[in-house]
Amino acid sequence: MPTISRRSLLASALAAGGTLATGALPVSSPPQRRQPAVPFAEFFRMPMPMPRLIEPDTTRNGVDVYSVAIRRTRTEIVPGLQTEVLTFDGGYPALFRATTGRPVLMNQHNHLGTPVSVHLHGGEVADVDDGGPMDSIDPGDSRAYHYPNHQPHAPLWIHDHTHQLEAEHIYRGLSAFYILQDEDERRLPLPAGRYDVPIMLRDVHLDDKGQLLYQMEDSHGRTTILANGKPWPYFEVAARKYRFRILNSSNLRIFRLRLADGSPMTQIGSDGGLLPQPCLVDELYLTPAERAEVVIDFSHYPVGTRLELENTRNFGKDDPARKVLRFHVTHTAQDPSSIPVTLRTLPPLPEVTGRRSFELSMDDVTKPGAQGYINGRVYDHQRVDTSIPWGSSEVWTISNKDPRFPHNFHLHLVTFRILERDGRPPSAAETGLKDTVGIDVGETVTVQATFDSYRGKYLYHCHFADHMAMGMMGQMEIT
Repeated sequence: MPTISRRSLLASALAAGGTLATGALPVSSPPQRRQPAVPFAEFFRMPMPMPRLIEPDTTRNGVDVYSVAIRRTRTEIVPGLQTEVLTFDGGYPALFRATTGRPVLMNQHNHLGTPVSVHLHGGEVADVDDGGPMDSIDPGDSRAYHYPNHQPHAPLWIHDHTHQLEAEHIYRGLSAFYILQDEDERRLPLPAGRYDVPIMLRDVHLDDKGQLLYQMEDSHGRTTILANGKPWPYFEVAARKYRFRILNSSNLRIFRLRLADGSPMTQIGSDGGLLPQPCLVDELYLTPAERAEVVIDFSHYPVGTRLELENTRNFGKDDPARKVLRFHVTHTAQDPSSIPVTLRTLPPLPEVTGRRSFELSMDDVTKPGAQGYINGRVYDHQRVDTSIPWGSSEVWTISNKDPRFPHNFHLHLVTFRILERDGRPPSAAETGLKDTVGIDVGETVTVQATFDSYRGKYLYHCHFADHMAMGMMGQMEIT
């Protein structure tokens, strides 16, 4: 069993005068019958906004310094109603932009009534700045996180990681883009500026007053799909190419995204930045925390076209979660952008120095107190599950032994390359650098990762956030 429980964390927060928006909930609750989407949130009635850009407060000695308030705010998800959400500086979602080689000092101030731990997902940072599950900021306190930004470009993101609170905090909005760019990426003639659009997807369960309802494992109730914080919005585009950076920030939902007319998209990137070569894809498969970058060329459509981006992984044809957003082609525009045949060159994989195997499993979630396991163990922050020599390059084989649910696998600190999926080579869309990989029921994925940056203790875990809160995490120490 974990040495600290969500109940004890809540008790500490309440003793300090804090409150959680929904009060204390058990670690796992039986899933309820699927509720209909909020009837007054109509399809494609609201424009999709851009994420709120958070600028640095100052720049000192080449370091961008931020002062960020972690706080509750109210936002209009449903027209005419104000919904309480958790945010970084009021952004739902927020966006930070960073540059390789230019460090960031991010001062996070916790104005909530519960602890928070800020994790830069995909970031190559020292363990003290990683935002571990037990390394939290108490209510009313602050903490400075140092992000050296030594790594190449990548669509990173920030989210809470406080053990057994992370699932609800992420669900209520405590996540933000952290887009890291470098000169190699900027030199490419890809769509840029207003034609480079981040999209954060998530699903929520709203009550009849427009408030977020949270319950563990409520995958059937979360049928309202948000894109940049708005339900099933539309986005006006010119008849030209656009670059979309798509993040699945849901706790549990898997997106299988496709254009409703069946036209292909050009995938150019994934978790760890650009792919070696672009590839045509009919759909994007994104488990929670995965990212994909695609170029869609709207020049093939006449002005006036309305084109849906839909999710074909759902409960049925009439399920509201099938709809995601709609593009409205409203005008023509010059388009100097193009997609190079080669996007980047990845170095050859180093010699393998070790091999390990990991099995993911979970209790029956219909039973109270259900827990998640890696190699039969629930997370314990005082235990090191895997010791790794610094500088080693290891092959990890991860198997989903759960007979009911898909999972995924996220490694902190390092990216990896997918070698095989059930004995088959990865698809073209999975040939880049990854930090999270989806693993379906009964499936096995083999990856290779090199541990040559920082020493210290870091996590690996399923990134279905409700499963994280149930303990499906392990701790590695790089020595």
